[in-house]
Amino acid sequence: MEFEVYYDYTCPFVYRASLLLASVAAKRALDVSWRYFSLTQVNSKDEGWTVWGAPTGEKVRGRLAFMGAEAARRQDRFEPFHATLLRARHEGRINVDEVEAIEQVAEDSGLDLDRFRRDLADPTILAALARDHTHAVSMHGVFGTPTFVFPNDASAYIRIAEVPGADDALKMFDSLIAIAADEQRVLEIKRPVKPTPDQNS
Repeated sequence: MEFEVYYDYTCPFVYRASLLLASVAAKRALDVSWRYFSLTQVNSKDEGWTVWGAPTGEKVRGRLAFMGAEAARRQDRFEPFHATLLRARHEGRINVDEVEAIEQVAEDSGLDLDRFRRDLADPTILAALARDHTHAVSMHGVFGTPTFVFPNDASAYIRIAEVPGADDALKMFDSLIAIAADEQRVLEIKRPVKPTPDQNS
């Protein structure tokens, strides 16, 4: 099965989705295209400012992680870098805005570190983020991560509370696909959050 996932490395729901997809991919052929989508850009109130156009010296949340991912693509090592960075961020709690942390992930993923550093310094490295993010908003109306986009042009923003075990991963995935991709008349499903009982009553 083929589809795209728009993602940001800072999002815990992206990490959970990646684990679900990894479990499914162990049992079924999946062709997942991971596409960049900046939550920092979405949340910016500064009209005209962009993550990809901000000065190099400006600290921009999440930008370095996208740069690292694109540098990994240039070495055909995106998949190991992507998985390692998500795990390091959401299990190891690394700061993805620190160069040393990103370089460690690159090294752990088998990248040529000298080339990785040169690519990070390339002023065109953010062109892919600009392209993916702009396309996501203008063509699919993406507003958050992870958002799945299917070949039939159906799309869905999906948040998973917890990753199921290997035995239940396929069942959950098939249920998600049945609604998200195949039943486009369902526009939104949102679970109400039950109020916490008042401790004083």
